[in-house]
Amino acid sequence: MFRDNRFKGITTNDLKNDLIAGITVGVVAIPLGMAFAIASGVNPEYGIYTTIIAGLIVALIGGSHFQIAGPTGAFIPILLAIVLQYGYEDLLIAGMLAGVMLILMGIFKFGSLITYIPRSVTIGFTSGIAVIIFTGQLENFLGLENLEKKEYFHENMLEIIRNIGSTNFYSILIAILGLLIIIYLPKLFPRAPILLVALVVPAVISVIFFPGKMATIGTAFGGIPQAFPGFHFPEFTFDKLLYLWGPAFAIAMLGGIESLLSAVVADGMTGKRHHSNKELVGQGVANIVTPFFGGIPATGAIARTATNIKSGAVSPFSGVFQSVFVLLTLLLFAPYASHVPLASMAPILMVVAFNMSEYKTFGAMLKLRTSDSLVLVTTFLLTVFVNLTVAVPVGLLLAMVSFVRRISQVLEVENITPDSYVSDRAKNQNACPKIASFTIRGPLFFGAADRFESTLSNSIHKRPDVLILKMRYVPMIDVTGLANLSTFVNKFIKQGGTVMVTELNEDGLEMLKKDGLYDTIGADNFFNDTTNAMNKALTLINPKECPYCSKRPDGTCRMYEKID
Repeated sequence: MFRDNRFKGITTNDLKNDLIAGITVGVVAIPLGMAFAIASGVNPEYGIYTTIIAGLIVALIGGSHFQIAGPTGAFIPILLAIVLQYGYEDLLIAGMLAGVMLILMGIFKFGSLITYIPRSVTIGFTSGIAVIIFTGQLENFLGLENLEKKEYFHENMLEIIRNIGSTNFYSILIAILGLLIIIYLPKLFPRAPILLVALVVPAVISVIFFPGKMATIGTAFGGIPQAFPGFHFPEFTFDKLLYLWGPAFAIAMLGGIESLLSAVVADGMTGKRHHSNKELVGQGVANIVTPFFGGIPATGAIARTATNIKSGAVSPFSGVFQSVFVLLTLLLFAPYASHVPLASMAPILMVVAFNMSEYKTFGAMLKLRTSDSLVLVTTFLLTVFVNLTVAVPVGLLLAMVSFVRRISQVLEVENITPDSYVSDRAKNQNACPKIASFTIRGPLFFGAADRFESTLSNSIHKRPDVLILKMRYVPMIDVTGLANLSTFVNKFIKQGGTVMVTELNEDGLEMLKKDGLYDTIGADNFFNDTTNAMNKALTLINPKECPYCSKRPDGTCRMYEKID
């Protein structure tokens, strides 16, 4: 179905570059995989399993040359909500359902449609997710233990406030140390594996100087198994499919959006082009397979993909090498992960949240004070205080209403009497009361259909004999617009008038023919040139019945003097 040319022409030197890039990304992916899993309410090893399996599958069958897939921060609010409400087992099923949806999106070529989601919506929910991730790490930053995870943002904030008295100052010290490493290490050593250092150094210091003084991966989760992820078949039931389709759809939509945005970023950095629908299928397969090994939903990761490119990646093999490197690290060094303090995870996720918040863009859009600002704020607040499955549909609905309103205002109905239609002697006289001629500008669709009909009706003060509609500037007509046009035309013809349509495009003509309005108007009353329509109209009126022409001595039409 999709041709894959991504692996053609790869040389030994290219593979060497891909190996270096894969290892570099793997070093970044390990701490992020664990951190995202913990923040999502599951064991850290599941984040590593996702990094290994999803990363491998997307690299092999995805649609981008450089995409690195795995768990991402954007998923945290959705996954945590599913775990809290339904449990880890149902999270796996939701991930599989999302995978099926992504495959269907790719098969039916929805890849390009996802990119039409308004920026006000994407910035709104991205900023909301960033707030949830950042505040969600206050617990680990402050060293608060055994807090009850709540479904809603304000409930979790109240829980932290109620337990603020049990703050662990050792945890704060370790968290601040990790934060300083993330901020200042790149300035001193730009090529150093920042996140890994920010994880390892605090862990070593806590083991040497503060043993047993704070929560670690070992005390909270019992460590990470030093073994390849085992196969597990989730228990499917029809009831689970019914109540999980909503969360699954949210995962699929968010995963599709983020993976395609990541692929677009990669295209911009390299000049190569991704295949959006093939990418959706690859992400879908990854999300179906990964849960069988305990992995959580995955998508393309923008930061890791950018790191992959900056590290010299040439082909999808860099993603393959990344997965292999993470697997080997798991098998060799898993026992040591149990000593990593949860407090050292907090600054990593906080920095991730800050970087994804797009606060500058958010502020700039807010200052515009337009309908986009309303969409932005609504999506943001619903993401933070309700959930993403509500925020995105409501945001899209508001954006659609705003778009329809703006487009409907584009429609213009202009009364015209072009110079080419009349004699020089008639140019400065009143328009002919027997002929009404209008130019329609803009799409004739449901948002503007009623306005079109009312404007046209109000523009005809006296009942003319002939109505000419110049529709050269009507790019499209939908069913509602056609219905309103048909109602107006039928009423005009029923009152004894003649309607002429000029310069309408082929799609519009086809719509009128299928509706039967073409036959109602009459094939002879459709023209490619408006001048010809005016010439015919002048032959249909009776000058003796005209309040202006009937007063002329010769009884001829004042609007028209035939030119030889």
